[in-house]
Amino acid sequence: MQSNIYVALSAQMALQRRLDALASNVANANTVGYRAEEMSFEELVSKQSTDSTSFVSKGESHLSTKAGELTYTGNPLDVAIRGKAWLAIQTPNGIAYTRDGRMQMNSEGMLSTIEGYPVLDAGGVPVQLNPNDPPPVINKAGTIEQAGNNLGALGLYRMPEGAKLTRGAGVSVTSDLPPIAELDFLHNGVAQGYVEKSNVNPILEMTHLITIQRNFQAVSTMMSDTENSMQDAIKALSGV
Repeated sequence: MQSNIYVALSAQMALQRRLDALASNVANANTVGYRAEEMSFEELVSKQSTDSTSFVSKGESHLSTKAGELTYTGNPLDVAIRGKAWLAIQTPNGIAYTRDGRMQMNSEGMLSTIEGYPVLDAGGVPVQLNPNDPPPVINKAGTIEQAGNNLGALGLYRMPEGAKLTRGAGVSVTSDLPPIAELDFLHNGVAQGYVEKSNVNPILEMTHLITIQRNFQAVSTMMSDTENSMQDAIKALSGV
């Protein structure tokens, strides 16, 4: 079989993976705190014959860490993360990190995400409020005050450079490298009464979707033309 068919097949597989990522991004364009999935591809060169042949890799996915747009809600239990920090939450699979700052308080006063996962403070302990006191005041550094009492601070963490992020429960992520406690509150912190929207750009993603569809069609046409030329060559050689 001609090598160009293998090249075209590798291109289709790469385009399919990119299409799957785009579909997920578009579906979550309105999901608070969602991180868009991006793909990177590499050229693979085969030298099995005299002439080298270039293929495309299957692609590696990674999560975008770009900030999303902030939306005002006025809810004192909503916080939007500014800069590169993340909130720490406790999930059944261990500690995870999220940019979804929509919180709720149960009857005992424990803060949790809307999925019910406890929100952790700077010491890694679930944040505890007094359900009978007025709503808390949360400053930029995440420090929590309620009825004049200091109740600690939200745990804010920064991902190390080069860390690979993997999706966790809800819109949370886990890291292959230990996150670092955030101490730079000049460029990082929280904004009370706001939430961060998804960092997906729907218009840009739809543009990419159209481009991928056209590329996939072009590759399919090339494969069809190659197959037709092979059939014509076989007919010519066989004298049919």
